[in-house]
Amino acid sequence: MLYRFMIVLGVLGLLAGCSTATQAPEPLRLRVLTYNIHHGEGTDGQFDCQRLADIINRAQPDLVALQEVDRATKRSKGVDQAAKLGELTGMSHYFAEAMPYQGGSYGEAVLSRYPIAAKYRQPLSAEPTQEPRAVAVVSIEPWEALNLRVVFAGTHLCHQSEQTRLRQVQAINGNRAYGGSATILAGDFNFTPDSDEYQAMIDAGWVDAAAVFGNPKPTIPADAPRRRIDYVFVKPASAWKVIDVQVLDEPVASDHAPVLVELEYIQPN
Repeated sequence: MLYRFMIVLGVLGLLAGCSTATQAPEPLRLRVLTYNIHHGEGTDGQFDCQRLADIINRAQPDLVALQEVDRATKRSKGVDQAAKLGELTGMSHYFAEAMPYQGGSYGEAVLSRYPIAAKYRQPLSAEPTQEPRAVAVVSIEPWEALNLRVVFAGTHLCHQSEQTRLRQVQAINGNRAYGGSATILAGDFNFTPDSDEYQAMIDAGWVDAAAVFGNPKPTIPADAPRRRIDYVFVKPASAWKVIDVQVLDEPVASDHAPVLVELEYIQPN
């Protein structure tokens, strides 16, 4: 009996070994959220970082691009909103100033579930009567088994002029930092899919995740969206598969609806 028992254990061990050997690897996925937070002020007139953090936490993103972020301004009572949201979500943060404002700064921010390996600010020019803009750029290494840095960038383009927006798009398209093996660019672009600026993005090789997924939804105003101006773009097309796209129903915390995109990185053969 003991001999037979040992044989059975051996066979089960072999089967378990075969099962482990043939088990498919986990897909390499990232959840990306882009959200114009309207300097922290909701449509009810309340400034509430905790409310914004709750929305982010429910979405469970790995990467977040935030627009209209205040740092130590008078209107937001001196709060460093990027740092506060990083604290409330348990994520690393980086703030890129677009312009000085009310004794502090106003601009873009990114949050990351992964340590930020590098970061920098790309300024985007505007006319003297227009608000200057910027891109907050970070790189992360989300998968330890891969020798891969993912570039993640968040931006907010000019709302005052199509010509200025197009120049800003051209500046983004001319940045070699976005030409690597895995890049994600998200934000409030202030253009619609029928615009010259959008077409310039597509011509430069950017892939509109929502359009690829199908049936893209409008994102503004948050309480009854009618226009789509918030996007997640990726490049190169061969590196990414779009798994899911959602425009989240959050009508009060900001005037924009947050957009959540799930991406899968496709390793080259």
